Amino acid sequence: MDKQGRARDYSSAYLRRTYREAGKVKNETVANLSVLPEHVIDLIDAGLKGTALVPAAEAVTITRSVPHGHVAAVHAMARKLGLPALLGPAGPQRDLALALVVSRVVAPASKLSTLAWWDDTTLGTDLDVAEASTGDIYAAMDWLDARQDVIEAQLAARHLAPEVNPSRMALFDLSSSWLEGRCCPLAARGYSRDGMKGKLQIEYGLLTDPEGRPVAVRVFDGSTADPAAFTAIVTVVREKFALEKMVMVGDRGMITSARIAALNQPEDDGTRPSPYGWITALRAPAIKKLMADDGPLQLSLLDEQDLAEITSPDFPGERLIACRNPVLAEERARKREDLLQATEKALAPLTARVRAGKLAGAGKIGVAVGKVINKYKTGKHFDVAITDGSLTITRRQAQIDAEAALDGIYVIRTPVPEDQLDAAGVVTAYKNLRHVERDFRSIKADDLDLRPVFHRLEERVKAHVLICMLAAYLTWHLRQAWAPLTFTDENQPRQDNPVTPARRSAHAQAKASRQHDQAGRPYRSFRGLLEHLATLTRNQVRFAGATATMPMLAEPTSAQRQAFDLIGIPIPLTLK
Repeated sequence: MDKQGRARDYSSAYLRRTYREAGKVKNETVANLSVLPEHVIDLIDAGLKGTALVPAAEAVTITRSVPHGHVAAVHAMARKLGLPALLGPAGPQRDLALALVVSRVVAPASKLSTLAWWDDTTLGTDLDVAEASTGDIYAAMDWLDARQDVIEAQLAARHLAPEVNPSRMALFDLSSSWLEGRCCPLAARGYSRDGMKGKLQIEYGLLTDPEGRPVAVRVFDGSTADPAAFTAIVTVVREKFALEKMVMVGDRGMITSARIAALNQPEDDGTRPSPYGWITALRAPAIKKLMADDGPLQLSLLDEQDLAEITSPDFPGERLIACRNPVLAEERARKREDLLQATEKALAPLTARVRAGKLAGAGKIGVAVGKVINKYKTGKHFDVAITDGSLTITRRQAQIDAEAALDGIYVIRTPVPEDQLDAAGVVTAYKNLRHVERDFRSIKADDLDLRPVFHRLEERVKAHVLICMLAAYLTWHLRQAWAPLTFTDENQPRQDNPVTPARRSAHAQAKASRQHDQAGRPYRSFRGLLEHLATLTRNQVRFAGATATMPMLAEPTSAQRQAFDLIGIPIPLTLK
């Protein structure tokens, strides 16, 4: 007790020596250690008991540290989706094919770069592909290409069968990417959706379910037109997937009148019409015809509402749903006026040169004017009068006004009966093509970097595109699972009016505004989250006095833990 009556604990530490003298055991206090810090006393105690003490920096050696979290997360999602079994029977080629798909999600690159990258992550050792050669990779690609029909048939059964897809609807669209080189049989010149003029390219069509999950992909030569691609995918759905009574959704350039006529051909036995429906849109000339001469499409129908269902004898047995999007109308009017003004501004110096006599001759004047008109593609809106010494340019205001009357108006056509799909449902189904466009952005640029294509052999090009499609399937599910950690809209509001533009939820707007969640963690992009997961490393640790090493994971961050929780698995030490 101290003077105030409070209990006090006293402890002392002594270094004592025990010895024998004349047959008796005696003790001697060598030193009083009480003044030393407690951890120093513990070290002296451990050393006297025979423990070998080493400096803290030498107690543990990390012999190697490699990124693990990103490949572990993507591989875990692949296993959850049953992707290994989907690819085919177990074996070295399946492991290589799976590694190529996972790598395309995590770090898209050329096959040679991917081969070198495998040794820098746990993917290479855990899937036993680190020692693979380029020949092994190409053999695995050929193996995967041969299994494409089987893989896609299983995906179609998962996502397009009536039990899981009661609307029996599928979306299809076509895109293109350029190739490096000129020896591939599929390489051809065509309309480049990438804006790569002068480059040989391939075309590839993507089939998805109504929510945009990739199900199948088909590669065509670079000059293939949209309608031909649509015919090919319908054949696949009918014959290879054995799906009946489907409703195929495609854009106005794909499902043409000729394709519709082919789609409506009787079955092989000739006893009943084709059960396939379709949803597409009319081209501008057909819409103008519907509006001409007091036709069925009058703008007054859209004064009080954004959509109206009409019929026309030119489209027997079809429903026509006319829609007007005022936001789109305003944007098209703005762009048209901007282009017209830019054209007039560019032509003004030419007119001044002609007046000053610095530019003469109808031919020379015409060439100069043509360069400007072709640049902005506004020739249809101007009357151009050229002589050897004069240039007069005036707007075709009546034509401009006629085109402006169609701004924001589109007409969707379908034979699907109203008791199966109402007018709003038809509009929603057509606008769902935005899901395929999002998939193309993911495949080509945002996530998977499909382009450009470097392969020369046709089967390798097809295998490369198939790998990207399977990676897009993985990415689709990862984006859904990781929405709470990213800027992805988790609960997009339901649209009462399908014609109006889609809106972000209040929660998504708050994400974009705050940039951090309630725990103070930053929201990340999908690619940014993968990069953060890569900082979760697996380390080979060797303790002092030992020769063997043991694998240990770095301490994960809370975001890394949640990323695996959202997938529904604990963080694995190894991929297998």
